Amino acid sequence: MSSTNTKTVNRWLIAIMGTVLQICLGTIYAWSFFQIPLMKYAGDLNWTNQQVAMILSLALCFLGLSAAVGGTLLPKTGPRKLAIAGAILFALGWVIGGFALSIKSLPLLYLGMGVIGGIGLGLGYVTPVATAAKWFPDKKGFITGMVVMGFGLGALFMSKFIAPNYQAMFTSGDVTNWPTVFFCIAGTLGVPALIAALILQNPPAGYVPAGWTPPAAEAKANAAPDLKLKECVFTTRFWFVWVAFFCNITAGLMFIGFQSPMLQNLLKLSDPSMLPAALAAAGATLIAVSSLFNGIGRFFWGGLSDKIGRANTYRIILGSQILIFIALIFVQSPILFAILVCYILLCYGGGFGTAPSYVLTVFGNKIMGVVYGCLLTAWSAAGLVGPQVAAIIKDSNKDPTRAATITYIVGAVFLSVGFLFALLLSNKAFEQKKKA
Repeated sequence: MSSTNTKTVNRWLIAIMGTVLQICLGTIYAWSFFQIPLMKYAGDLNWTNQQVAMILSLALCFLGLSAAVGGTLLPKTGPRKLAIAGAILFALGWVIGGFALSIKSLPLLYLGMGVIGGIGLGLGYVTPVATAAKWFPDKKGFITGMVVMGFGLGALFMSKFIAPNYQAMFTSGDVTNWPTVFFCIAGTLGVPALIAALILQNPPAGYVPAGWTPPAAEAKANAAPDLKLKECVFTTRFWFVWVAFFCNITAGLMFIGFQSPMLQNLLKLSDPSMLPAALAAAGATLIAVSSLFNGIGRFFWGGLSDKIGRANTYRIILGSQILIFIALIFVQSPILFAILVCYILLCYGGGFGTAPSYVLTVFGNKIMGVVYGCLLTAWSAAGLVGPQVAAIIKDSNKDPTRAATITYIVGAVFLSVGFLFALLLSNKAFEQKKKA
């Protein structure tokens, strides 16, 4: 086998293992599966929607912050060490979360699942994306979309297989032993995540896929000798995409954290005789199906951006969702609601699938991991804003229908702001200012 073929085989192995790692980490997106059960498990402590949703908010906040740090460390440490640290910390978060549930300590849940688990998420997330992008400069949108697709699909495995099976296994009567469930989840996710992390590595220096020549503008960006982080992040084009990214994530997270309760409310209105178990099962099914669209969206929009440009892709993603959120105000059919939610998750995933390739196109391969890590701070901010806004609306309005309507209006406002900034985006490669 020639060296060229060896490189080709290796790069696809890297992409596949990066996707496996992302699937394990992406199970956090199934948090709405645990939202209502944990509120009931708290009993007399009366945990609110806002308090339980804060676990997801903190996890996503520290994901973005640690991804920014991880992006700066990546050139020094290499992908393997960061990915291993991410896998271990993410699994440890579930272990601490299980212990916290055993003593019903909300602060410890915040520390374990939110802070420690969130740091593991960030270190694990940024590493395979940046690494796979280096192996596939000829398929930037396609391959980064494929890798981050795994994160979107994680909720499917959690909501339909992992969590329900462990819940059934450790439920006696109407009481579920949630601490044990969390301990088992830690092992189920931690082992494959660690195996995938051990395989990640950078391509050889100067690696170029056989038969591929970089476009002139991209080659110029990659050849820039003195490109620094501050030169990239202190530009309008970085902050334009940051705001567009933030608004798309915020709107999506308003659904990811509460799509199951929203669907259950519509089902109760259409059929008051439905039992709680049937409602919960329907909610879990929506989480699973919408997670497929979340994953597919990362792959689909990322690949489409190779053809129509990154800026145009963001404009379509944000602009089309404004219409969807407005339409949701008038929707009463559970089936139509589920269809529209799936489209929202398709676009939500699309924002993540397009972001890495946008950074590659504009700022070049050398600085990609660092700039992309900084861009993920938009995810941190959205992680705090999206679920918390939705939770505050839900806790402040006893009428679920009114709460949902307000949520849709607020989501449409965020998307409108993001769309305006997307109109300002540019696909051109960044050019350094010449020194006098």
